[in-house]
Amino acid sequence: MPHSPIAHVRLDRHPEHPDAVTATLTSTGKGADTARALLAGHGFRPLDPATMILARIDHEEPHHANQAATTLRTAGATVEITAGLRDDIDTEWTWADYPMPWLTRNEIREVSNQAQKIHDDIAAGRLVIHRHAHDGHTIVAVGTYPGGQSIHLHGENHLRQTTAVYDTTSAALGEFDDLYTDAVRPGPAPATETEEHAAAVLTATAPAGAHMATTTPSAEPAPQADTVAVHAARPGEHEALLTEFLEAQGEWEKYRPCDETTVASHESLTLRAEFVHEAGPRDTAWTIAAYESPVGERIWHATVSAATPVEIMRTFLGSLASENAWGPGPDSKITEKTLAEATRPLAHDGWQQKTDGRCMTWTAPVSEKTGLRFDAFADQRDNSTLPAWTLWGGNTADHPTWTIHLSSHTPPALLQDLTFELALGEATRQLRDPVPPRVMSLTTGPPVQHRTAAPASPTPVRKR
Repeated sequence: MPHSPIAHVRLDRHPEHPDAVTATLTSTGKGADTARALLAGHGFRPLDPATMILARIDHEEPHHANQAATTLRTAGATVEITAGLRDDIDTEWTWADYPMPWLTRNEIREVSNQAQKIHDDIAAGRLVIHRHAHDGHTIVAVGTYPGGQSIHLHGENHLRQTTAVYDTTSAALGEFDDLYTDAVRPGPAPATETEEHAAAVLTATAPAGAHMATTTPSAEPAPQADTVAVHAARPGEHEALLTEFLEAQGEWEKYRPCDETTVASHESLTLRAEFVHEAGPRDTAWTIAAYESPVGERIWHATVSAATPVEIMRTFLGSLASENAWGPGPDSKITEKTLAEATRPLAHDGWQQKTDGRCMTWTAPVSEKTGLRFDAFADQRDNSTLPAWTLWGGNTADHPTWTIHLSSHTPPALLQDLTFELALGEATRQLRDPVPPRVMSLTTGPPVQHRTAAPASPTPVRKR
C-alpha cells in the first residue's frame, strides 16, 4: 500500500522581496512538523504555522531552496516549485568584481555560506561582538561564542570571514586593539543594508495567499506606513509602473516582441524603453536608449536593475517623457559646468564628494552605501563598454543592491532629475507595530555547528 506524503510544500519567489523564497505548507500534524524542521535546517524561518521564509545575505536563496526541496522529497514530502523560482534555480550568475576570482562557483558558495552562518550566529546571540573597526577597506570585528572560543572577523555580508581564533577573550581583544588602535569602536558595526533587508523580510507578515485554508493566524496589528529615503526603499512593482506610464503618455506605443519583453517606443521613433518582465533582482529590467533619428546612431543609453526602487524609475520615465531626454548632441562632452549642474542636488543635500583617479564619487551623508559615480575615462570614449555614470544603493558601487548605469552623452537635465530624486526622494512601506521578533523566540532546528574558518578563505586562520 503506497504511503501518503508527509506534507505538501509549495516553494515560490516572495511577491514583495525578489531575493527571498516562501515555503507554504498545505497539511497539518506530524508530517507538517517534520517538513518545517527540514526547511529550518536549510535556513527557512517561520512566519506562521503555514508559512516559512528563506532570506539570506548572500542572495543564494534559489540554490538553498532547491537543496531544501531535495531533502523534503527524500523524506517523503511532495514539493511544488513555481516556474519563476525554477527559472532562478536554473540560472547561474556570478558576483561582479568578486575579490577572490580564483575560486570556483561552489567554493564561492561555501565562503558565502560560512558568512551566512556567522551572520546567523550574531543575529541569534550565539556570537557576541565586543568591538569593531574599519581597517581602511572594510569592517573588522572581534567576538566570542559564549562558553567557547573568541575570533577575529574580516569583511561584511557574504564576504565576512573568520581570520583568527583565540582560546581566551582577553587575548583576542588585546591583539584587536593592537592591530586597529584608534579605529576601534565598541560593540558591533551598524547593520548593512543587506542585513537590514533580510531582517525585515524575516519579521514581515506572510505574503498574500500564503496561508493554508485550515490555518487561522493570530490577529496582527493593522499595518502602518513608514517613510524611508527612496534609495533605501524596496523595489516595488515595476511592471505596474510600465502600465501606468503607457496609459499616461499617449505619444508612446508598446509592442511585445516576445513573452519576456515589452518595448515602449516614442512616436518620434528616437526614444525606446525595453522592459524584461521576469528579470531577477540583479538582472537588467530596463534598457533605455535615445537616437539621433529613426535610422540614426544611438546618442545615449541606460540600464536599470530590477531591484531599483520603483520611485526612482518613475522619475527616470517622467524625465524621459519630457524634453530632457534629447539633450545635447552626440558630439558634446560633459564640462565642469554641466557636471556641477547634474550633481547640484547632491551638493545641496550635503553628499560627500571624493575624487579617486579617473572617478568622482558622491555618497550619502548619513550612509555611504548609496551614491553616484562619474567615470571621466568612460565619458570621453564613445565606444566604451563601461558606464559613464553609476547610481547605486546598498553596500558599494561594486557590490550594490541596485544600480542604474548611464552612458556618455546622457543629458545633464535628466541626470539632475535622477540625482534630485536620489538625494531628496522619499517612499513609503508598510510596517507592523513593533513586536518581539518571532524568529528568535522559536526553535527552528538543530544547533548550528560552529566552524573556526571558511575552508575556501584565502586568508589563513591562525590558532592561538
